[in-house]
Amino acid sequence: MADPFARPLQGHVHPSSVLSPRKAFARLASLVRPMVRYEPQDPWELDTSRLPRLLAAHRRKLRAFAESWLAPRALDIDVAPHAPPGKLHPASREVLRAAGRAGHLSDLLPRPLGSLDPRLLRFPLAFPQALKAEEFARVDGGLMLLLCATGLGVAPALLAGNLGALRRTVIPAFRACERGEPHLFAFAITEPAAGSDAEESHGASLLRPGVVAKACQGGFRLTGRKCYISGGDIAKHVVVFAALEGEGMESWTAFLVPAGAEGFRVPRTELKMGMRASGAAEIELDGVFVPERDVLGGLRAGWALNRAVLNVSRIPVAAMGVGFARAALEEATAFACRFRLGGKPLVDYQDVQLTLAQMMAETNAARALVWQAAASPQARQGEAAAAKFHTTDTARRVCELAMDLLGNHAVLHEGRVEKVFRDARLTQIFEGTNQINRLAVIEEEQERLLGLLAGR
Repeated sequence: MADPFARPLQGHVHPSSVLSPRKAFARLASLVRPMVRYEPQDPWELDTSRLPRLLAAHRRKLRAFAESWLAPRALDIDVAPHAPPGKLHPASREVLRAAGRAGHLSDLLPRPLGSLDPRLLRFPLAFPQALKAEEFARVDGGLMLLLCATGLGVAPALLAGNLGALRRTVIPAFRACERGEPHLFAFAITEPAAGSDAEESHGASLLRPGVVAKACQGGFRLTGRKCYISGGDIAKHVVVFAALEGEGMESWTAFLVPAGAEGFRVPRTELKMGMRASGAAEIELDGVFVPERDVLGGLRAGWALNRAVLNVSRIPVAAMGVGFARAALEEATAFACRFRLGGKPLVDYQDVQLTLAQMMAETNAARALVWQAAASPQARQGEAAAAKFHTTDTARRVCELAMDLLGNHAVLHEGRVEKVFRDARLTQIFEGTNQINRLAVIEEEQERLLGLLAGR
């Protein structure tokens, strides 16, 4: 085998040259050397080594699952015909069962209630979820969403502190998942006439809610439509946010609705440009009965619960962006080292090196922002929203740089970059469009800004 270090990259000195920084560092005083000298290391391994030991082990477990189960199936599922509501590609079902048995569908609660290693409770819940989103997204956006969207559906029950719902529904569902019998949840806030209004206070103040809950003997009856609900066609329970009859968004209430209830129907799933392994469902509710015990957090607590869930969930969505940027960077790097132009490897051209360096820097900066937000003991709105819009915008930028570098090879499905671009684009839209997330940052700062306006 040829020596990979027989020559340097063009425009650089050989790693063994006395002018190579690492070679030069070896000649520094022994007291200084430990601060500046280092050995080459795989970027993923370097990032992982900087995590606390438990999180590092968790990240390795997630990567191994993604490589074993998601990677071999991703491209085939992406080009499969659009399935009718409630139907999954056979390979997607295999992945769901495997994820359930591996504990990736029940990791919002610690063992024995769920599958999360209890030692990980030392860290904010968003951190292991962000690691999962990044590792799965890096391999496939659609399968990542298929596996992660159920956590969004469970989150309202957790944040509401509804012990009855956890005992009756969530914990048995988690145990079913661990047996390889997926019992998924979905989160339903979006309505045909209300997308961003469900995620932004000013818009909500002007909105006339479309899904209404009418009080009846023993509970409520829900009527209306929700749309673009990730996993809503295969979920066995859906958390539906509805206004009380005759009231506005201030009365929004969260209801835990079984998908098999009379009057609950999924008429369609959308044919999407990306994340095609996960269905975006339309849900119709025609007088669906929900008992009082399945109101999460109490009447009129839905708006607060919705915003609290978004503050937590935007951090894993931001991590999805990091995973997509990583995928684009890895594909571009491999292509630059494999493809030849003008008789020499593409990576020998300085312009290509500049592009790769830019992609590396943007991906690493995005990850740092996500991990900073994930490590916070409180899910702060401004911090979570900023991480979400910045990293998902970064993902699209890095994908575009990769596509520019690959040229006509970028549009080939087997090259993965065009798929990563399609998947990444969706993260700029869901969990609040990035414009709405920017406004969420300003909303967080409003009191300080009003104080400055008043001269205080």
